[in-house]
Amino acid sequence: EVGPDLREFINGNLSDKKVWEEYKGNLKRQKGERLRLPPWLKREIPIGKNYNKLKNTIRNLNLHTVCEEARCPNIGECWGGGEYATATATIMLMGDSCTRGCNFCSVKTSRKPQPLDPDEPYNTAKAIADWGLDYVVLTSVDRDDLLDGGAEHFAKTVLQLKERNPKIMVECLTPDFRGDLKAVEKIAVSGLDVYAHNVETVRELQRRIRDPRANFDQSLSVLKHAKKVKPNLLSKTSIMLGLGETDEEVHSTLKELREAGVDCLTLGQYMQPTKRNLKVEEYVTPEKFQYWETVGNELGFLYTASGPLVRSSYKAGKEKKKCTAKWLSCLHTYFFPVHLSR
Repeated sequence: EVGPDLREFINGNLSDKKVWEEYKGNLKRQKGERLRLPPWLKREIPIGKNYNKLKNTIRNLNLHTVCEEARCPNIGECWGGGEYATATATIMLMGDSCTRGCNFCSVKTSRKPQPLDPDEPYNTAKAIADWGLDYVVLTSVDRDDLLDGGAEHFAKTVLQLKERNPKIMVECLTPDFRGDLKAVEKIAVSGLDVYAHNVETVRELQRRIRDPRANFDQSLSVLKHAKKVKPNLLSKTSIMLGLGETDEEVHSTLKELREAGVDCLTLGQYMQPTKRNLKVEEYVTPEKFQYWETVGNELGFLYTASGPLVRSSYKAGKEKKKCTAKWLSCLHTYFFPVHLSR
């Protein structure tokens, strides 16, 4: 059986509640047990004309996507986009090997990744132009082997994209750059529209979930500094649920993020990508995800997307439009007259 569509989760139109309300399988893991995938998390095998076209373009230009490297469950929908819809992808810059090894992530790790491809900013902009996208998400592996963590490479890619299409919206989902705020600043002033950096999980689970070189306060400083440097920039972060967090920990984390000035928030279900990664501790129900979306909105986030299959970059363009509308409204109300500039 196939569970309700993700749009129903986000919009609250759970017309087919029976599929998941009557599910009798365990949702919380017992010691020594591996949970079965509940029906609302099952997805179709990715196929289609747009999917194949996008995949071939990525291969030909030697690009990488987080969609593939992180084994995202939404790859079929985002890359396929329907027969006539625009396909979208999250480009992963600086190679496919990360210098860190977070316990939830399936991306390859290496102490000495390959050198940066100097043609990657150009090739990325060319691919995006060929696809005709009006919104693109750029992310990357961690590159602790580089002096600036790859910040200049990010900035060059944004510049190439904006030169080809000044109207394109660019979101950068960045590493923490080991807390180097100059690197954060370099990207924040590069011309992008959304600065994203994921805290990944609640404060209390950081050491178990993330690489030891990452921590909650360091991530908060990245998000805060991006806004400090460019106040009109939208900031965004994402949290995975199902790793053993408590409701109190989630609520406390959301409150801290909002107090730090984060504008947009996404919450999604953690799904174990390989046997080497952390096991799922709990499959959170769609109803509970709806609850957290309500909490996020009540705390004052400009936009909260919360659902089992929601991922940091899922439908990012749609999310950006909602955030921008609310952001402009806030600026008009509290700081009028204001002239926005990028």
